[in-house]
Amino acid sequence: MSGRVTVKDYMTEAVDYLPYNISVGEAIKILLDSRHAYFPVTRNDYLVGVIGSKDLLRHCKTSDLPVKEITARKLIVARPELHIDDAARIMFRNGLKKLPVIDEKNRLVGIITNTDIIRSHIERVTPRKVDMVKHLIEKEHDVDIILKKYAVPIDKLHPTQDIIYADELKGRKYELKRGLAEPLIVIKKRSYYVLVDGHHRAIAALDLDMPELMAHVLEIDRNIELGMERAARAKKLITLRDIKIMDYAQHPLVEITTRLVDRKHLR
Repeated sequence: MSGRVTVKDYMTEAVDYLPYNISVGEAIKILLDSRHAYFPVTRNDYLVGVIGSKDLLRHCKTSDLPVKEITARKLIVARPELHIDDAARIMFRNGLKKLPVIDEKNRLVGIITNTDIIRSHIERVTPRKVDMVKHLIEKEHDVDIILKKYAVPIDKLHPTQDIIYADELKGRKYELKRGLAEPLIVIKKRSYYVLVDGHHRAIAALDLDMPELMAHVLEIDRNIELGMERAARAKKLITLRDIKIMDYAQHPLVEITTRLVDRKHLR
């Protein structure tokens, strides 16, 4: 992805829409069979309006009424080349969860959502962390590293962290289901990958039976044993199932907060 991040990089191109000439009754059937609460309305692929589930249900007693009669004509849209941050500002200022994306001929070519905006910010933060890990390993071991990005198999991950927390694990599962999780950071070895960052995400994927996750992969120019590998072996960390999952109440920050609250009530 280039330095300039645009709507086109994150929009969904396969858009569910309503033809302008169908009836309210037909539209409600489509609504009930979908997971959407908002639909672009098109005429021969051209965007002519938008309609929400509330508008459709409000007119459910007049099911023969054409959808075009109740379609909102005042549109706020995005172009594919719009910077993702500008799209976020437009959505925030207008209280929108989605923006239709149209081309120069006003044809509907995609949709951008709040989820897409969040994902774009997550993915732009990760490379800074990757660069830091890369430079540290290169300096410590006097090696050259090539950085790539691709999906890695979950069953080939070797952990370097022995504890994760149940509350954070729950959050990572939610993110994975919604496609929001940032990529892992791993180091490629001959037959496995050393997991540097993303242990909660990896366990979440394992529990969800996901075969692979996207990762920033550091490929070292020669085979060396890393300090983090030796430390993991000393803790008998070989597979992801060797990681201990701590209950929410055992999280250090929760324990500290609980002790402070208890002391306050004892006074």
